[in-house]
Amino acid sequence: MLYPIGIQNFADLRRGGYVYIDKTEKIYDLVSTGKYYFLSRPRRFGKSLLVSTMEAYFEGKRELFEGLAMERLEKDWVRYPVLHLDLSGKSYMTKQDLDEKLDSALKIWETTYGVSNGFTVPDVRFEQIISSIYRQNGTQVVILIDEYDKPIIDNLDNPELQEYYRSTLQGFYGVMKAKDECIRFGFLTGVTKIGKLSVFSGLNNLRDISLLSRYSDICGISETDLHEYFPESVMELAEANGLTEDECYRKLADMYDGYHFSRNSVGMYNPFSLLNTFAGQEFNDYWFETGTPTFLVKLLKQTGYDISRLSEDEVEIGTGEISGVNDYVNDPISVMYQSGYLTIKGYDGMFGVYRLGFPNMEVKQGFMKMLLNVYSPSPEQSGSVLVSKLYRAVTGGRPEDMMKILEALFARANYQIQGDAEKDFQYAMYIIFELLGEYVQTEKQTSNGRIDILLQTKDYVYVMELKVDGTADEALEQIEEKGYAKPFSADPRKLYKIGVCFSSSTRRIEEWKVV
Repeated sequence: MLYPIGIQNFADLRRGGYVYIDKTEKIYDLVSTGKYYFLSRPRRFGKSLLVSTMEAYFEGKRELFEGLAMERLEKDWVRYPVLHLDLSGKSYMTKQDLDEKLDSALKIWETTYGVSNGFTVPDVRFEQIISSIYRQNGTQVVILIDEYDKPIIDNLDNPELQEYYRSTLQGFYGVMKAKDECIRFGFLTGVTKIGKLSVFSGLNNLRDISLLSRYSDICGISETDLHEYFPESVMELAEANGLTEDECYRKLADMYDGYHFSRNSVGMYNPFSLLNTFAGQEFNDYWFETGTPTFLVKLLKQTGYDISRLSEDEVEIGTGEISGVNDYVNDPISVMYQSGYLTIKGYDGMFGVYRLGFPNMEVKQGFMKMLLNVYSPSPEQSGSVLVSKLYRAVTGGRPEDMMKILEALFARANYQIQGDAEKDFQYAMYIIFELLGEYVQTEKQTSNGRIDILLQTKDYVYVMELKVDGTADEALEQIEEKGYAKPFSADPRKLYKIGVCFSSSTRRIEEWKVV
């Protein structure tokens, strides 16, 4: 089977014989029931291929749809002039970057459709192109804009350049409303819908389908798709990794499934990671490694957001915030959702509140490893190496080795420059054991400046009490007073009780004892 990894052109995909998950019925539904649409989806989730499929459809390339739902549904196959603008595939770092991108697209359209234009302002040129095409033959145009927000997303921490991009794009996109009579269909995609920046203020007739159940599977791969299109791929992957077929399906779901784009939608697999897994026959963090969310991590730290809430599915957000980003500087959660790092886990219809959490293990583990570099920088070893060392110590019944590893981590010189020592220590310990929790059973409770940790393996139980600016003996006394170890009094496994003291002045683990 040929997997379309990196192929976003529908014609190339179909002519090359690559596997294609048929989304054309959804496209026909959009075209038949409306005119202007906006769709938000995370990066590498199939937006560009969706736009390219629409382009081929409106250009009347019927032969490319042979055997697909569109071949059965469409009877007329009218050809329309298509203006397709793709703002992805480029970094926007100066004013000229956007100006040159728009100028290049406008020149191509002017040449293609024979439009003479003496204007230099992008939105005026765009308006003239639409009007000229319509006057020439009376045919309405189709406008497809992919990754409309890429210039702005690239500059969320650069207000001056962000404002220039916002103003330029606002005028450019606003042309679509002004020339409504000349337009047959308009479709915009992006990662976020940025409300506060008012990019769409001149285009308020867009229908946002991002959270509609009807279109929740318009991008991505559903469980039904997985079984229909990839049964042989799953069997080959299972054999290559020493798994049964059922075990392979479960691991695929744990790693890459879990995206929900409406209140009651089916879970969607990340197509980029899934296809790469089948092609390479190895499980890996394919999607996360293609773009690290450093800006989001920076925002989480700057805003003081309680990161321990992220993996407990306790993140709540209102309907207005989840559908658009209004104040990303003070609340990065809406950006995390729209970027694909959080997804919908539940919905309270009475109050219009969504509950969010990590979609799958690929995203959770990748994000936690990145957070670990922020709250306890460790240049000599990656998060994976650290967790591997801790895992061997924990499962081998070596609590002293485990504590020596943690002690060395916090003794690093670069940890000394962190801000709030107590909070950073709490978060670092939380992240470490959250990462370890993929391999051993962990329970954590955070409150009042302490972290209580319970680790369980096949042969060992570890009860840990951590104190800030206390003593290891005080921590052990609390384990006894609170009866933390009593549930395991009759357990045949070896039990270790560990008291840990962290100093906010030295920013190190000052003392620890194991009994």
